This record gives sequence, structure tokens and C-alpha cells, in this order.
Amino acid sequence: MDVGWYRRQTKALGTITPSGNVVVERVTAAILRDFPEVSGHFSRIPVFGTSDAYKDDYDWDAMLAAARLLSHAKVDVIAWNGSKGASLGFDADLALCERITRETGIAATTSILALDTVLRERGLKNIGLVSPHTDDYQAKVTAKFAKRGFPCIAEAHAGFSDNFSYCTVPDGAIVAMIRKVAQAKPDAIVTFCTNFPAAHLVATMEQETGIPIYDTVSIGVWDALRGTGIDTAPGARWGSLFAGQR
Repeated sequence: MDVGWYRRQTKALGTITPSGNVVVERVTAAILRDFPEVSGHFSRIPVFGTSDAYKDDYDWDAMLAAARLLSHAKVDVIAWNGSKGASLGFDADLALCERITRETGIAATTSILALDTVLRERGLKNIGLVSPHTDDYQAKVTAKFAKRGFPCIAEAHAGFSDNFSYCTVPDGAIVAMIRKVAQAKPDAIVTFCTNFPAAHLVATMEQETGIPIYDTVSIGVWDALRGTGIDTAPGARWGSLFAGQR
């Protein structure tokens, strides 16, 4: 192996992730193996356990502090790879990106804004939602998607409430949930939650179901790559989104 390979990394992605989350860093690192010119850098905000001191908003002090730390590394883009914005109603993420850019001078994006853009640009309306969440949180999220113009015609969820526990849902359970919502033939399936280990299943399940699948972790990485001007085609093994297919 070329021990100096990292010297050829000319682009840097900055990612903010919840503190109880391990999937974002693992998936980002896995995807970036297909983009050797890009390095990944991370900052965390306190989100863990079953409680949330900021249920109806972001912890702005923590979020902007995390963004400032990433800006010290002069990253090319800052991405909030978290799914909370959907439960807040999407517009919170627009405000978040504006505040990060104003604070740091660096372009910003979020997983939820990337998802919103893709669904709109591709004319996808009805969605199927797969998540690790509880009944009440799933209901809250599906209502927000519907209000945004993306009615959820099928959903499946694992019933977990602890932030860390989301990463423990086994592949077999995730595949079964995807197959369940696919029966309703939605325009797209969303694997929702950025500590939900579904990204590696997307390409295989797209082939099986014939339905585009958007994972909230990998779509955040995809949009951050686009923000640096990188062609995402080398990541085609992560699904049709990276390959540029409709």
C-alpha cells in the first residue's frame, strides 16, 4: 500500500453528527474509500439516550460550536448528517445552513435538505418510510413529510427509542421492513435515521424492488461530495443516487 496516499487528498468534508451515533462516521468512511481525493472530518453535538432537551428546535449553541471547530480545519463543506430536521418541519435545516455559513463562511448542507431536493427534482411524491423509531416518533415524522408534500403511503419501524440502539437493528430486519413498504409501490423508499445501518443494503434492495431508495446517511455524504464539485459516479455501488440514475 502507498503509505503517502493521504497526501493526495485535496478535498475535505466536514460532518456534524449526534454524539450517540456511530453509523455516520462508519458509512462516511466507507463511501470515501471510493473517493480517494476526499478526506472526512467530524464534530459532535450532544444527542444520546432517550431524552432530548431540544425536542422542538436545535441546540443552536452546540451546533454552531461544532461547525466552528470544523471550520478550523478549513473544510470545503459542512454537513449536518442528522435526520432531526424532518421532525422539526424541514425549514429548521434551511435556517441551520444559513447560520453555519454566516458563522464560518463555509457552504453547508444537511441530509434532510438533500433528501428534499432529490424528491422534488425527480418528481417523487409518495414515499415509504423505514426507520428504527417508536410509534409516536414515526407518526410525527410521517406527518411532517406529508405536510412537506411527500405523503407516506407505507411505513415500517423497529420500535427503538435509545439513540445508540438504532445502530443495532440487524440487516434482516431492515430488509424485511423495506420489502414490506415496497409492496405499496411508493415512488421512493426512505431509510430514515442517521444511526440506522441501512446504507449498504440500498443498491441490492433497489435491484430487488425496482424502487429508488434514499438512505439519510449516504444522501448526506452524497450531497456534501456534490458541494465540493466531486463527481459522485465512483460511488455507484451505494445506489442509484450516486450513479446519477433516476
